[in-house]
Amino acid sequence: MEYVIGLDIGTTSTKTVLYDEAGKVRGYSNDLYNLYQDTPDMAEEDPEEIFSAIISGLSKVIEKADLKPGELKGVSYSCAMHSLICLDENHKPLTRAITWADNRAVNYADELKNNGIGMELYKKTGVPVHPMTPLTKIMWIRNERPEIYKKTRYFVGIKEYVNYKFFGTLKEDYSIANATALFNIFNMDWDDQAMSVAGVTRDQLPELVDTTYQFQGMNERYANMIGIDKDIPFVIGASDGPLANLGVDAIKPGVVAVTIGTSGAVRIVSDKPRIDPKARVFCYYLAKDMWVIGGPVNNGGIVFRWIRDQICLPEKVTAEEMHVDAYDLLTNIASSVPAGSDGLIFLPFLGGERAPIWDADARGTFFGLTRQHTRANMIRAALEGIVYNLYTVMLALSEVVGEPTKIQATGGFARSELWRQMLADVFEQDVNIPESVEGTALGAAVLGMYSFKMIDSLYDVEKFVGVTNTHKPNPENYKAYRELIPIYIRLSRALKPEYKNIATFQRQSENEQDDEQK
Repeated sequence: MEYVIGLDIGTTSTKTVLYDEAGKVRGYSNDLYNLYQDTPDMAEEDPEEIFSAIISGLSKVIEKADLKPGELKGVSYSCAMHSLICLDENHKPLTRAITWADNRAVNYADELKNNGIGMELYKKTGVPVHPMTPLTKIMWIRNERPEIYKKTRYFVGIKEYVNYKFFGTLKEDYSIANATALFNIFNMDWDDQAMSVAGVTRDQLPELVDTTYQFQGMNERYANMIGIDKDIPFVIGASDGPLANLGVDAIKPGVVAVTIGTSGAVRIVSDKPRIDPKARVFCYYLAKDMWVIGGPVNNGGIVFRWIRDQICLPEKVTAEEMHVDAYDLLTNIASSVPAGSDGLIFLPFLGGERAPIWDADARGTFFGLTRQHTRANMIRAALEGIVYNLYTVMLALSEVVGEPTKIQATGGFARSELWRQMLADVFEQDVNIPESVEGTALGAAVLGMYSFKMIDSLYDVEKFVGVTNTHKPNPENYKAYRELIPIYIRLSRALKPEYKNIATFQRQSENEQDDEQK
């Protein structure tokens, strides 16, 4: 038997999943780390905490599996996009890892949008202008952290930093590079204009390689800590969004992957790069002749967490006393409310928003609130708001690549029957839930199998992906959603002029509070 590890470096944890050659899970670890949000709009991680989590996950899975020599073919990466770490000339971090959720570069993103350069860059990079991108983060550092900018020898992401520690070389795969907004998707190289705008030179960026590239010759110290031979190959892999499509077998024409984890996304695969004239969706590389077109949303499961911790604290305490999962309890409460939440609509923009509005200043809103509404309505409205927003991404995506023929859904939300049904009702299509809820890790493993020549094609993933549930639209429910979704869309557009004003007020208030505390 041969085995491959899918290593998924996420926003709040790293998942290490051991698969056998038939795609069955034979080992699993989920190792958490902190997300630092010390100041307004900050969202950072400690690179060393992530590195330790990776070592821990690999070592636990390897030890428990007790594999025979030669059975482990290798490890293959998935990684969250848009992270940025500034390294000095000795490859030591000058910053923490600035994540996709960090919005401190918002003014520089706005500047690029307003002067037209942003659209020029989008047409070459496939990445909508937003403070999530390393391009705008570097602009922010250059202007507001000049002492760090001057000392920076290399600009890298978290996966590049990890692999440098493991293998002593700085390389970046096309997929992660694509998401930086510094990479030209038509000539497959760093883009001269984007580098000039950011203020970086080619020698400050890693060497570019394909997603099937293999590292070998791991630092013996780390190989011994993990418990593997130093010559076990590591496939550089790709970014988490495209690999989630691969991991749920959503790589054929017309098949859409909908993912809701901490954040969320809607994505479909094309055989060539595609650009949206309205710049609402991204275009990211997966593998040769496979480009993932789609839109990410900031506000997925993180909104449900906010509901649990801030709106439904009594229910959270009750769940703890009953020794049940608080999310399960809240989902049951939401199930008691009819579709449409009795006319209560929630715009779920608690952390700004990416697709389709690409506005870091967007803010959340309950609309239609009356004395008759209860916390149960608010819970359901929040869950519906997340799905409404994903549906608006699907509308934009349909204009670029056509109507979907099949929906594959994955992510933490897939464990909830209510949420799965809600997705089918809002999208008015059958929703299939693949057997593996860790679709991203499976995607990484399959890409690794392809690199190791264990399979002939990435399309072989269909042998590994079963379907455990198919949810069909409920006519009574989608009748309500047909009325409410247009209101939701108009609201999100009508409020746009005020997002900037309220966000500016909030930042000023937070800064004043910080000054008082100091």
